[in-house]
Amino acid sequence: MAERPDLDEIDRRILAELQADGRMRINELADRVGISHPNCLRRVRALRGSGVIKAFRATIDERALGYEVVSFVTIQLESQNQATLAAFEAAIMPLPWVQQCWRLSGDADFLLKCVSTGVEGMSRQLRQFAALPGVRTIRSLPSLGQSKDGALPISAADGSPD
Repeated sequence: MAERPDLDEIDRRILAELQADGRMRINELADRVGISHPNCLRRVRALRGSGVIKAFRATIDERALGYEVVSFVTIQLESQNQATLAAFEAAIMPLPWVQQCWRLSGDADFLLKCVSTGVEGMSRQLRQFAALPGVRTIRSLPSLGQSKDGALPISAADGSPD
């Protein structure tokens, strides 16, 4: 497990501001958190370099690009040995319609977030999953809509979660 970086209150305020608006200019960010522009730029670069900030990207509405169906798919493999898990992960990496892949503990081994242009597209995706080696069980949960897409809670400077 990676070591948790030591973040001070200013770093946490920077993170909170960037979660609210990742396109904010560095001078506006510096003004909001009350530090100089060069210091703010240095801190943002350090947060990126340490991996605390993983990426800056646009969140696009799936429907705007014709993806009418968002589904969550659970996959249970025949074995949980490292080779089988790694083979499955490698097989789904090139699939652009798999938006997220989470390794789980419990009844399923993976949870995938997938997009498709319709029900027939979702059906084709499920058949593709079934054809992958090592797949035992597939369950599909088509989404009826998203109720929340929240930002990460930024904890207090002492590291407590609340």
